[in-house]
Amino acid sequence: MSSFTLSRRTMLGGAVALPVLAVAGKCLAETWEEQWNREIKADFSMQNRYRADNERILAAHEKVDIVFMGDSITQGWKDLHPSFFKPGRVGRGIGGQTTPQMLVRMMSDVVDLKPRAVHIMAGTNDIAGNTGPMTQEMTRDNFRAMTAIAQHHKIKVILASIPPAASFPWRPGMETVKPIRELNEWLKDYAASIGAAYVDYHPTLADAHGGMRPGLANDGVHPTVAGYEAMERVIEPVLKRVLGK
Repeated sequence: MSSFTLSRRTMLGGAVALPVLAVAGKCLAETWEEQWNREIKADFSMQNRYRADNERILAAHEKVDIVFMGDSITQGWKDLHPSFFKPGRVGRGIGGQTTPQMLVRMMSDVVDLKPRAVHIMAGTNDIAGNTGPMTQEMTRDNFRAMTAIAQHHKIKVILASIPPAASFPWRPGMETVKPIRELNEWLKDYAASIGAAYVDYHPTLADAHGGMRPGLANDGVHPTVAGYEAMERVIEPVLKRVLGK
């Protein structure tokens, strides 16, 4: 398993000791960002993260209704509230990922599993520039590409709003509310234009200033169990409509 299996949230919280590198006889603690950069140099898209589980699902001929593709918010959903991922629901979130990384994973982590639908929630780390500076048009292009891949393979698409955040703890001082709002407006319009579903978590999660409501996120970005439970109340009716259950 990749050493970056732990989410950035865990690292920032200081709950886990980071790897220590020996340099010229001295031990230097590796920051989460240094570890992240080292990981993506070795496997940019982190396609190996779920390879064994993908092989298991395919070998067992398990029916997959929907794959949840995303970053640490999707990864945390499975980690903190696994009961939501009942049989047929597959979580494929990886902490810290941007849309270009998810785009590379679309075939192995989504299409190959032959799901009926995919839920794509991304964009937080594009805004943060985790894999380098990105314009909104770059992010939009990656959403277009992921959607095109899914629809080409007869997979229904659910585009999710980028969750609210008044700030990013790992990018102090960065403007977050405006770019999140702008991308969400585009996602809603784009979903309507190509026949995809759009699920908006903001009315449930956001406060009046565009941040997370108290108690729904432990760092202003990553939902708590209560946050995920609130999201589930929003997505369940959408799943019933899209999957016909």
